[in-house]
Amino acid sequence: MAYIEIDRNNQVRAAVVFPNVLSDSVSVTPETRLEEAVGLARAISLDIVYKEIVKLREIKPSAYFSRGFIDRVKPLFEAENIGLMIVDAALTPIQQRNLEKALKIKVIDRTALILEIFGERAKTKEGKLQVELAHLTYQRSRLVRSWTHLERQRGGAGFLGGPGETQIELDRRIIDDKIVRIKKELEKVKKTRELQRSARKRIPYPVIALVGYTNAGKSTLFNYLCSAGVFAENLLFATLDPTMRRIRLPGGREVILSDTVGFISDLPHELIMSFRATLEEVLEADIIVHVRDIANENTLAQKKDVLNVLKSLGLKNIENENNYIEVLNKIDLLDDAGRQYLDETAARRSNIVPLSSVTGEGTDRFLKLAEEKLSAGFDTVEVKINAADGKLISWIYKNTDVISASTQNEQIVMCLKADTAALSRLKNKIPVKTLY
Repeated sequence: MAYIEIDRNNQVRAAVVFPNVLSDSVSVTPETRLEEAVGLARAISLDIVYKEIVKLREIKPSAYFSRGFIDRVKPLFEAENIGLMIVDAALTPIQQRNLEKALKIKVIDRTALILEIFGERAKTKEGKLQVELAHLTYQRSRLVRSWTHLERQRGGAGFLGGPGETQIELDRRIIDDKIVRIKKELEKVKKTRELQRSARKRIPYPVIALVGYTNAGKSTLFNYLCSAGVFAENLLFATLDPTMRRIRLPGGREVILSDTVGFISDLPHELIMSFRATLEEVLEADIIVHVRDIANENTLAQKKDVLNVLKSLGLKNIENENNYIEVLNKIDLLDDAGRQYLDETAARRSNIVPLSSVTGEGTDRFLKLAEEKLSAGFDTVEVKINAADGKLISWIYKNTDVISASTQNEQIVMCLKADTAALSRLKNKIPVKTLY
């Protein structure tokens, strides 16, 4: 569901520009922000032939950049046959239009670029609907030219449509009708998800949700833990649609592991709102696992961006909650000193786990910590079971956390932790001795 028309046999030649407004405070260096924007552009197969950090004392209301910048780069763009400029900032519709007129090429901003990537990555019906809703919401405020291409079969509005400023009211009505239709369909998706969550609670399977900055290694960790074959490459936003798999913790208890869309700095508001149905899986999770790329020099800034998105979803002080785990991923890329520092940090803070989702180092410790957090409020009990009762033994391993098991004559003595629901069901089957 691409919105920028890209001929795969003839790549669009593009320029990426990061405006470094001197009065703005940024959490990362301009060089890092520029490279991230280049990475975003390459994620949709654009051919980046020009990139620049432009220092600005002030933003020009008419075209964002000064006339001097436009006059300087226009011949450069013409010489390089550049057909698209990506501005790593938020442009107003007027600024976008004036830049296009002055440079005689297509211009998109950061939001449009991220929406384009999401359009390519969405595979499920739900994902495509969410992307289209975000895209239409974004475009509705930018009706400054003709939108006759809205009627194309592929759905959605292209960022690189034709020139002109006619039929704006008609086009706005077309967009509004589409938004209403998509919201109705997404409401059905939301109800389906609520039913699925209710079904899981009846079983019950606790949910562990992986969140983190894009390209932090969530999908690689997901694949390592459950061999799911989820698309995981060194690409920004490699995962868009949520994936859930059942895994078994060391004590035998089964849980559901959920892989979610990656976050990014300045994540468009339209996307956060449109993907709320998907992100509700995070809100409902029993354990939230924040996967960080600890080898990235901007890992602290990325952490802040992720926590800001979680706050916007209603998770205000998630770091202080008992159901929060911070995974410091990619330790295989660190030197010995870096790894020693992380081990010392993890020794001081109980909710931190250094690991490598590639080699698997540290994953056992992570699963054990997740198990401990899930059983933190459980009662510890002892039961004696007939060794031949395989069905009951299997049920106990699936629904409780078994601490120890030993054989005495023809009985198995188990020490285990269980929540109130599992304990109530267990008491209906056999005598239970509460330890503490």
